[in-house]
Amino acid sequence: MLNAARDLGRVHDIASVLIRYGFGSFVRVLGMGKALESAGKVLHWKHADEFNTLDTPQRIRRTLEDLGPTFIKLGQILATRVDLFPPQYIAEFEKLQDQAPPIPFDELLSQIEEDIGQSIDEIFSEVDRHPLAAASIAQVHKGVLKDGTPVILKIRRPGLRKTIEADLRLLQRIADIAESESSDIRRFHPREVLRQFNQSLRRELDLAGECRNAERIAANLVDDTNIIIPKVYWQWTGERINVQEYIQGIHGRNLDGIEKAGLDRKLLADRGTQAVMKMIMEDGFFHADPHPGNVFYLPDNKLAFIDFGMVGRLTEERREQVVGLLYGMVNHEPTKVAEILEDWSDNIYTDEEVLTVDIEAFVDQYSSLSLKDLSLTAMLSDLMALLRDHNLILPADLTLLIKTYITLDGLGRYLNPDFNTLVFAAPYIQEIMLERYRPEAIAKRGWRNLLSVVDLLSSLPKDLRKLVRASRKGAFQVDITVRHLNRYVNTLDNAISRLTMGMVTASLIIGSSIIMTVKGGPELFGLPAFGFMGYTFATVGGIWLLLSIWKSGNNQ
Repeated sequence: MLNAARDLGRVHDIASVLIRYGFGSFVRVLGMGKALESAGKVLHWKHADEFNTLDTPQRIRRTLEDLGPTFIKLGQILATRVDLFPPQYIAEFEKLQDQAPPIPFDELLSQIEEDIGQSIDEIFSEVDRHPLAAASIAQVHKGVLKDGTPVILKIRRPGLRKTIEADLRLLQRIADIAESESSDIRRFHPREVLRQFNQSLRRELDLAGECRNAERIAANLVDDTNIIIPKVYWQWTGERINVQEYIQGIHGRNLDGIEKAGLDRKLLADRGTQAVMKMIMEDGFFHADPHPGNVFYLPDNKLAFIDFGMVGRLTEERREQVVGLLYGMVNHEPTKVAEILEDWSDNIYTDEEVLTVDIEAFVDQYSSLSLKDLSLTAMLSDLMALLRDHNLILPADLTLLIKTYITLDGLGRYLNPDFNTLVFAAPYIQEIMLERYRPEAIAKRGWRNLLSVVDLLSSLPKDLRKLVRASRKGAFQVDITVRHLNRYVNTLDNAISRLTMGMVTASLIIGSSIIMTVKGGPELFGLPAFGFMGYTFATVGGIWLLLSIWKSGNNQ
């Protein structure tokens, strides 16, 4: 139950917002109402009708906005779960803007000087007291170093970790209760989503981590002179503050500025996409939010990427799987696509035949189109709809990847309406497929598999000893899950109940018939009383049996 005294005030706030937007039944399921009533607080369950004009996705988005920074961040993570939520939900989650009222610079000053170990006047010749941007985690101020270099200071809000820890604690309780109590919510896998959110939010709290991400991507793109990553000033960077190079350029959403500067929008789209595709396909470490707000355009058609708080990671094996999926989609191999999707998902109850048929229809839909006519966004959106229909849930790294592809495609089309992401992906797909089947690559995989087998065989005696030891101690358990077992158990239980009632009814009829032939004893309506009562109970039992059989037949 949500009744911890230290969190009770926050529970009241959350419950009030949920009720305001018409989620009062959800509050009851979570046990919030009972917890607050026992604490002497009063919940006003009315006033939800004013939001009846909003649809469910809009009400959820408004709820997250009103619940504050942690929940806004949660909504941004939900926007990446295109495998769980249909497009109308994703569209609403994407509207969540991470903005917050700025904190006066004087309130930040003591924390800044504590973190950098000096007075700011010793390092900066100038710091703008008015922030360039203020978000829920940090706010950004422009400054100038003593040598005249313009920089930005990204400063975490004071006391933020304590607030976020409290919210995460409550969210964990909510997720646990929701998944166990509500089948409608369970299909959205709240515990898994919260685990992903927890990891993402804790990484974002570390402002030095963002700079490490930036430097790793800069190192990977060192040969691409058309992409600029802000320089990090590590001597003044830590968990609660980072100092980076100030990028003077045209903001990614300023199309008029691009035109006035004489930049080539098509070339900008091509170069930006090429860089992100390299991050994904070659490096396996990529900027996971390449929307126009995180891009600046510079002279000579160069681009600068900023804000590396959200990054994606792909192992070599995962990259090969992604390429295999795209290759199977483009080259009409539905069985291969189905195998990869099933390997990714943890749903063991998928009907493989139905899934393969649906994937074949999906692949057929796009197989007749040429590469230039294919839309990656449309393909991935349709694929996610198919996954939702089969209740297949993707790992978090893949949902982030798919979201990045869709965002990247949107950035390209924003600059160039004729842009096609697949045109850039095709050479990488071909190269990785060729690389996969080169003799040295096959030999490398074979050697790796052989080592795995040897390792498995060498550890087998030890594992068997553990198994025998556990069985001796009575700690050996086998859990077997049979699909639809409950339905069969209920059917068998009903059949046994009807059989038992039939036997009891037959016994009553036979016993009552015998009693009717015996003279003497109490009478009822001129008949032996016990015989009459036996016939009466047999009649009731027979009627119940007939009704039960008739009802069971109608429910088939």
